[in-house]
Amino acid sequence: MRRLLGLILFCGALLLGAQEVPTTYNGQNGQGSVIEGDTIPWVFLDEILVVDKPTFTDVEARKRYLLLRRRVMKVYPYAKAAGERLDSLNMRLAKEKSARKRAKYTKQYQDFLEQRFEAELRKLTRSEGQILCKLVYRETNQTVFQLIREYRNWFTAVGWSVTGSWYDINIRKEYEPSENQEDALIEKILRRAFALGDLKERVPMDVNGTLKPRR
Repeated sequence: MRRLLGLILFCGALLLGAQEVPTTYNGQNGQGSVIEGDTIPWVFLDEILVVDKPTFTDVEARKRYLLLRRRVMKVYPYAKAAGERLDSLNMRLAKEKSARKRAKYTKQYQDFLEQRFEAELRKLTRSEGQILCKLVYRETNQTVFQLIREYRNWFTAVGWSVTGSWYDINIRKEYEPSENQEDALIEKILRRAFALGDLKERVPMDVNGTLKPRR
């Protein structure tokens, strides 16, 4: 409450043209405003993410939402791992000049794709597998097909694509929350899970190890 009051007073001080002065609040140096002889420190609140609570028109809509949420919660960690491993690989490749070591690091990612994703895709239901493919795109900006083609080979990517089609899974599928209704709902589920601490969001990193904005 005191922080909120401080922010309100700060805004009021700006409107009134109050004098700015150095001040200390809770042992930290900062700025304040002098209003009618009193020094009021500026206090900024932490950023808060506000997520809408889902509402449903009927019981079936609620069931569909809860089923989608369960699937998203189940497969997101795999997509997150794919993105983290890819960031790590790109950072290593950017710093490594040795062709032998570069090939070694790439082979490790190949093994990860084969041993983690191929195995998981075989165990997932069609819906779970398709959601995983979409979330891999969300975390890597590449489809599963593109990842396999780039880090293994084109023939393997085609083979995975054919196998996926047997299970009605399209590994070329992109993630488009601005255009696809289900993707938009998946994004809301993720945003809410991140805000509530039910899932930990991946922090995208560039080749220098610094924060990279999502596309």
